[in-house]
Amino acid sequence: MSIQSKANKKISLREAISIGIGGMVGGGIFAVLGLAVSLAKGGTPVAFFFAGIIASLTAYSYSKLSLAFPDRGGTVKFVNQGFGKTVFSGAINNLLWVSYIIMLSLYASAFGSYAPNLFNITGEASVDSHIFLSGIIIIATIINYYSIAVVSKIESYAVIIKLIILLGFVIVGFYGLWGNPNVVQLAASHWESPFLLLTGGMVIFVAYEGFELIANAAPDIINPEKNISKAYNYSVWFVVFLYVIIAIVTVGSLPFEAIAKAEDYVLAEAAKPMLGKVGFTIITIAALISTFSAINASLYGGSRVSYEVAEDDELPHHLTSKLWNQPVGLMITAVLTLLIANTLKLESISTAGSAGFLLIFAIVNYVAFKLSNQIKGKKLIPLIGFLMCAVAFVTLIIQQFNSNLVGVLVIMSIILGCFVFEYIYKKQELNK
Repeated sequence: MSIQSKANKKISLREAISIGIGGMVGGGIFAVLGLAVSLAKGGTPVAFFFAGIIASLTAYSYSKLSLAFPDRGGTVKFVNQGFGKTVFSGAINNLLWVSYIIMLSLYASAFGSYAPNLFNITGEASVDSHIFLSGIIIIATIINYYSIAVVSKIESYAVIIKLIILLGFVIVGFYGLWGNPNVVQLAASHWESPFLLLTGGMVIFVAYEGFELIANAAPDIINPEKNISKAYNYSVWFVVFLYVIIAIVTVGSLPFEAIAKAEDYVLAEAAKPMLGKVGFTIITIAALISTFSAINASLYGGSRVSYEVAEDDELPHHLTSKLWNQPVGLMITAVLTLLIANTLKLESISTAGSAGFLLIFAIVNYVAFKLSNQIKGKKLIPLIGFLMCAVAFVTLIIQQFNSNLVGVLVIMSIILGCFVFEYIYKKQELNK
């Protein structure tokens, strides 16, 4: 995820677009591509496109809300604007913080899946992935405590590196598809049912959620009337196009059996037919850089969400206090990330993260629909966005209930827990 720490610095359209792209092209694509193929098979590009349509509809709502209510609280501000500071809005904003933690766990799991590949390449004994994922969370936490400026600098360089490598993968990959017998896997006969295509798109929806970071930067964007909507649209559709092409190259390069075997690091495996061990190594390094930078920036973002929610009296005010010059939410976020990443499997984490953000985006779309006159937006687009997010959420829960019960129980417990906690907290505050 991208980060904008220089609050007084004006942000150009190009920089705003880079925040959106950097937020989306984090660790998500490296973590969930194999999972998408396992669900959608040859229809994986369609699954990514489905998810991209929902992201683009939601981006419209975000653009209108960002223009009408520019605030560094972003999503937190929009939810409160639509529902006031109620138990409902507090629960949804708490869910946003927890969803950041789930995203962090996803990135850490992806790092832990790719890192052992470097040892396999050199022929050294493999190291348990939990050591890598725990170590990278701890290192990123130390960097966040050391200097936010360092976090921002790491992210700015990482965005350039990962985009260059992924674009190179796409260009070389398309060339490598000629004559590859696995291209037939892209034919409609190898697609799963429409229900599974939709589910595949929803499970990997976490790969798109980062565009919402533009909302946090909205107060500082130059010429907001023109640039805010462009920043959302350009960044989302660039990433949709990039993901669909990556999915085409991956499915057309490897047999489904090889993809399933390398599910957690499939992007690196997909580079082998084109560039051999060198390609495998380059993509592995890109994955490590991407997931590390995403963990770095998301730790900061998660701690800021907890701080903003606490400032709005929707979490205890203790979370506005500092620990070693950073919000205390930073340490809480890091500890919870370590717990989830070391406890749950990648599919359960991805399901919980996607479901959480689908629900949050459904609420934001509803707010844009509800306040359409106030924000000078159309009613139909956010209404469609709300309905699609809601249907996608329900579809994901139904399908995963049979194949990934743990992931469903985790997200439903989290949602229920957020509402119960907020109800108890609000009740105690009223009784004081």
